[in-house]
Amino acid sequence: MKAITRTVWILSLVSLFTDTASEMLYPIMPIYLKSIGFSIILIGVLEGFAEATAGLSKGYFGKLSDHSGKRVPFVQLGYALSSLSKPLMAIFVAPLWVFFARTIDRLGKGIRTGARDAILSDEATPETKGKVFGFHRSMDTLGAVIGPALALLYLQFHPEDYKTLFVIALAPGLLAVLSSFLLKDKNVPAKESVKKISFFSFLSYWKTSPTTYRKLVIGLLLFTLFNSSDIFLLLKAKQSGLDDASVIGVYIFYNLVYAIFAFPLGILADKIGLKRMFIFGLVIFAVVYFGMAHCENKTIFYGIFLLYGIYAAATEGISKAWISNISDKKDTATAIGAFSALQSICTMFASALAGVIWFQFGAMVTFTLSAFMTLLVVSYLLLIKIKDIK
Repeated sequence: MKAITRTVWILSLVSLFTDTASEMLYPIMPIYLKSIGFSIILIGVLEGFAEATAGLSKGYFGKLSDHSGKRVPFVQLGYALSSLSKPLMAIFVAPLWVFFARTIDRLGKGIRTGARDAILSDEATPETKGKVFGFHRSMDTLGAVIGPALALLYLQFHPEDYKTLFVIALAPGLLAVLSSFLLKDKNVPAKESVKKISFFSFLSYWKTSPTTYRKLVIGLLLFTLFNSSDIFLLLKAKQSGLDDASVIGVYIFYNLVYAIFAFPLGILADKIGLKRMFIFGLVIFAVVYFGMAHCENKTIFYGIFLLYGIYAAATEGISKAWISNISDKKDTATAIGAFSALQSICTMFASALAGVIWFQFGAMVTFTLSAFMTLLVVSYLLLIKIKDIK
């Protein structure tokens, strides 16, 4: 555990507290929004706008972090905004205020992501990136287990009391903010012309980035275009006969598997190679989606979500570790931020595309197409030469 430094522990705990707060509200968010007068279309517009804000800001603030030579202030501000946004959604119920609060939450995610991942990268060596990022993902995802479980427990005793739940979510959020003040910046040299950075300036990194970075990101984004929201998996489970409690239960089970496997798979990735582990994860994803295309058995869904948790553990932290290993250290936040920004945009298109295909051709075609395209991405990654370490 020598690779898991004090800073990695603090960042991981901050993420755990924040995810506990966020995921506490995830299962009830659509229900709450409908209860205060939001239509399905308005909910879709709200979430799309919020995710677009998070995605684009990841690139900008990642580059700003690299240019300023600062990491910790971005992490602190980002987590603070996300934490404070929770009670705002309960206090102000007018659509415009809800849009503002939700946008503040996602903006916080955009501000902190690049800087936080750069800190994790700096705390690791090229040979321990999988372990460090895997440990952080395990702790972060543990919050996605604790949060929904606490929400379900509270609603058992206080049905439909959604506003109070938003206020309760402030507690783990404040713990995250307070924990972030234990972090200290290392001496990262600042670059010149900080004031000249425009909101979309991170896109220029594509031209100056290493060739291996561009090759890898092309493959990752192609996969993202056919990796739609987890909501479609839960919708398929619901359509196949699972009741609401079982759907939430299977979602918690998926996150528990993810949390358990992320750290050991990160350690294994350092030994066998990040590329091999990531490809293994994509193969598991293809199996899951082929299974989803044909599965109607309630019991089998737990097996599918078990595999889906293993896929997430083998890819999410690993992809960032891989990117940080093939990018220049001075550009780590920019490299991860730019990828995260482009990934967010592709995710929006993926969900829209999946929705259209589902509506026109059904769930089987939707999941089968995603699985097939994932295997094409696997072939692409196997054919091109991308090392784990620059």
